[in-house]
Amino acid sequence: DYSYIIIIIFYILSTFVTFAVFVIVLSCLFSIKNKSKDATEIADELNLSLSTVYKTLTNLETLALVEIDKFIISDEGKKIKLYRSRIRRVEITLDDFEPVLNLYTNTMNPKSDP
Repeated sequence: DYSYIIIIIFYILSTFVTFAVFVIVLSCLFSIKNKSKDATEIADELNLSLSTVYKTLTNLETLALVEIDKFIISDEGKKIKLYRSRIRRVEITLDDFEPVLNLYTNTMNPKSDP
């Protein structure tokens, strides 16, 4: 009976996808730690699709881990958001098998003045 093997393979693949999403989220977050960037810059730097970056930034913004630093106007007259990470460092530890997550405020890239 191969059903057990199929379940294990499905579990491994779902774990890999979850880990891949985690890596994308952290990559986007720390790409804008030291310098505010627009979504296109982030996508180019990380070699990700623009839609993946926009979706990730939207989710991070909802979680208040990323914020819009300022808006700029492109040569074509488009209003472009520059994003900055509100997080400087992430620390995950295990305390008696309970995960503890510490987030440290980003002071390396302060929010621009309006």
